[in-house]
Amino acid sequence: MGATMKVVLMPLLIAQAVAARRRAPALPEAAGPRRGSVGDGTPLRVLIVGDSSGAGVGVATQDEALAGHLTRTLAARTARRIDWALHAKTGVTSALALTLLQDDPPQPADVAVAVLGVNDVVDQVAPARAVEHRAALADWLRANAGVRHVVFAPLPPMQRFPLLPQPLRWIAGRDAAAHDAAMARWAETRADVSHVPIALDLNLRSMAADGFHPGEPVYRACGEALAEHIARHHTTWETSA
Repeated sequence: MGATMKVVLMPLLIAQAVAARRRAPALPEAAGPRRGSVGDGTPLRVLIVGDSSGAGVGVATQDEALAGHLTRTLAARTARRIDWALHAKTGVTSALALTLLQDDPPQPADVAVAVLGVNDVVDQVAPARAVEHRAALADWLRANAGVRHVVFAPLPPMQRFPLLPQPLRWIAGRDAAAHDAAMARWAETRADVSHVPIALDLNLRSMAADGFHPGEPVYRACGEALAEHIARHHTTWETSA
């Protein structure tokens, strides 16, 4: 029934999507360095791969974005020096994230964090196909960047994006949930991949001015949750690799 309803609503959904794109202000990627070190102690190398949310669209600097919150929290929780690098670009899908890395190969890392999926939903990539693309990304990181473990952030609840009107908002939320569930099931089949569920309160106060990208409160919540997950498990990943 859901698929049939989507087909019936498709002309309206397309019109709403076009209108939403025109209405949304074009926000830049966050300014600031895309690599650095935080803290002291034994180095833990972290690679962040992502789309516009990985690139920090919605806040002014990388310190306020996911990279800043993730690396600071991780340094504090592990008492280690976090050597980090960010490879992210607005509009990237799970498939294009791999191309991004292949075109600009990263330095070796111990852990990779992937922030992807919204553009898969926007581009109507099937959940199973998106999982295949994430698997290819994880395999490439393991084989070519020395990564021991890939941590995938969840897809956000797109039904709470203020920019999107109904019924586009409901359809996008349903599709995002299907993508996230497929990714979680896949991650359970692999010892070298994690999917980290994060409860997000998305509203006009917590999101960016465009009503589509995260604001600083969302980046903080995601960065801290991902850092806590890595801090709890990184020693296990290091010994089992």
